[in-house]
Order: sequence, then C-alpha cells, then structure tokens
Amino acid sequence: MKALRTFRFWGLAPAWLLMGLTLIIPIGIVAGVSLGDRGPYGGFDWALNFTSYREILFTMGWTDELEFDPKYLMIIGRTLAYGLATTAICMALSVPVAYVIANAREGWKPVLVYLVTLPFWVSMIVRVYAWLIILGNEGLAEKTWKFFGGGDVDTFLFTPGAMLVGMVYSYIPLMVLPVYAAIEKLDPALLEASHDLYGNRWTTLRRVILPLTWPGLSAGAILVFVPAIGTVLEPMLLGGGKQMMMGTLIQTQFGGGRNWPFGAAVAMVLMALVVIVLILNARRAAGAAKEAAA
Repeated sequence: MKALRTFRFWGLAPAWLLMGLTLIIPIGIVAGVSLGDRGPYGGFDWALNFTSYREILFTMGWTDELEFDPKYLMIIGRTLAYGLATTAICMALSVPVAYVIANAREGWKPVLVYLVTLPFWVSMIVRVYAWLIILGNEGLAEKTWKFFGGGDVDTFLFTPGAMLVGMVYSYIPLMVLPVYAAIEKLDPALLEASHDLYGNRWTTLRRVILPLTWPGLSAGAILVFVPAIGTVLEPMLLGGGKQMMMGTLIQTQFGGGRNWPFGAAVAMVLMALVVIVLILNARRAAGAAKEAAA
C-alpha cells in the first residue's frame, strides 16, 4: 500500500509540476500584481491594497470622495451579454449541423467532422481578417445584400452584428463536436417511438432529441462561453473598438494604458466569472447524476 501511494505521488509529480509552472504560479503573479500600485512610469509597484478592484466600481471625485461609476460594470454586463448571445446562437446552429453529421453515411462522417474543425487549422487572426474582407465595403456580404434587393448600406463592419458573427464563427466548432457526440449516441428506436406516438418533428426535437443531447449542449455551452467572454480580436477588428469588452479592456490596460494593477484586477474578475460558471455547471452535473442514480 505504501509503495502504491509512493508511485501515485511520483507518477503525478510531473503533472503537478506542469500545472504549477503554467497555471498556479502565473495566476498567483497576476493576483499579486492586482494588489499592487501603478508605477509612476507604468508597470507596477508591489503593495498590498485593493485600490485596483475599487476602481472597477468607484472613481475619485473632485472632493477626494469615492463616487460610484458604472462604466466598468457596463463593460462586464456587455461582455456577459455577448458571451450568452454567442453561446445561444451556437447552440441553435449546432443541433441541426450535428444531427446531419450523425445521420450521414459512415464514409462521410469523418469528412464532415474534418470540415467542421478545419477553421482551427488556420490562425485566429487570419480568420478574423477574412471576415473583414467579407463584411467590408464592396465585400461579399454587401454584394449579396444588393443582389437580393437590399438598400444601400454604409458598411456591415464595425457593428455589434459583425462582432457577433465573428464570435459565432470562431467558437461554433467547440459546440458542434460535443453535440455531435451526444446525438450519435441516440437510440434510433426512441425517435421511431416518438413518431409512432404521433409526435411531429418539432415534438420529437423538443421532447426526445434535446433532453437526451443536453449533456453535449451544456458541455459545448461551457466551451463556447468561457473563451467568448475573454475574446479580444473580434471587438477590436470587427467591432472597430466601439464595443469595449473585458478582454479588450485588459489588453488596453496592459498596453497603452500602462496600468498593470487595474488590468490584472479586471483579469481576476474575469477569471472569477469563469470559475462561477464552472462551479454552477459542476453542481448541475452532480445533481443530474444523483437523480439518475436514485
């Protein structure tokens, strides 16, 4: 037994070392920077205060009194709204795509899965710049709009819609794959039973397919929502910097703003939001497992 415990310790030591060097220590450094003071020429000075966190909610007034300022709360709310919208759209689009792949011929399934994951073989910057060309002036989107009788538009770029399109395109493969895995495990007999009981396609989708594929949908929702709320390229390039989000706010503070403690504080708040989402999902999964075992 002692030998087994020793083997487990040394067997897991490389994994713990890797996690410590690449995850725990960097997070600790960011947390330490968030408690520091802004340096006189940028950067930071080591300290122990919550001034940077206070700046998220308050600003210093003319009389040196704290005044509530909701501008950063609006950025947090906008980030969550875009993340939820991206997740909802990806969920709506992934179900039919995954269903088609799951019901394709055996020889076509690997090809279709490869086509879904193909964008991941291209740099994120290249993918976003491709949408700059598509949505730009005299681009494919504008030409298609005019071909079908649409009126004159200034540009499809630098709008919330353009930013949302880029985010959905970037992260939808993360939703399709787990949904496809869940749909492929569906028993066809359950679908036949639904039709035998006079259930139409909408009823079958709502009462059979979606409940049984919910584990895949929830897993995909986490995979999409977490990177969506930290995105940087889409708000900057497709949104034209008009829609500030937490990712761009962090990038700005560590870049031109040269306020590292405040940028680290915003990063820690973003990480806290991610942890809350993961905890809620874990509790939901644990509750579902208990119900299934009961």
